Amino acid sequence: MSSLSHAELWTAIDALAKRFDLTPSAMARLAGLDPTSFNRSKRGDADSRPRWPSTESLAKVLEATGVGFAEFAAMTEAPHPPRSRGVPLMSVDQARAAQAFDAAGFPIGPAWDEADFPGLFDEGVYALEVSGDDLAPVYRDGDRLLVSPVLEPRRGDRVVVKTLRGALLIMTLSRLTARSLQLTAVNGPGERVLERGEAAWIARILWASQ
Repeated sequence: MSSLSHAELWTAIDALAKRFDLTPSAMARLAGLDPTSFNRSKRGDADSRPRWPSTESLAKVLEATGVGFAEFAAMTEAPHPPRSRGVPLMSVDQARAAQAFDAAGFPIGPAWDEADFPGLFDEGVYALEVSGDDLAPVYRDGDRLLVSPVLEPRRGDRVVVKTLRGALLIMTLSRLTARSLQLTAVNGPGERVLERGEAAWIARILWASQ
């Protein structure tokens, strides 16, 4: 491990995730790690000391993916597009129809496109593109919603909720308890209450390109 520089090690981690069509966050979850373990915000930058992944976290990732260390080390020079500014992108309609998320709400699979969001460095974040006018005037056709499955939703946040029955809801979180979610429509009257057991996952909408 000492033969790899800080930049080379993180390059190899990103390349390993790309090989399995995963974000670094999804790969961390696959290995039983905290999903933020490989976030770019934890790697250090020009204004802070470089941060290294632990040997334990690296060992768990290699075990989960079945990749040996020699093969992993070779990925330091593997060409791959940078992921620092690109996030997975899919239309809302397609996301409702496809098997596009894992059990925790992270994007998976090859059906995702990619969109550039300058200045964005948090892994796990993805974008949903609004189709049609069902959410107008708050969200219009073509708007892109930046969604985080990592950040804890708070009362008043606009959220994406996937139910165990397969519905994908875009609503406002008006109340959250240990037993239920109370949701309201983003564009007018309308309310829905879900038992916590009915929701597969809930993700927070961070921003919309309007």
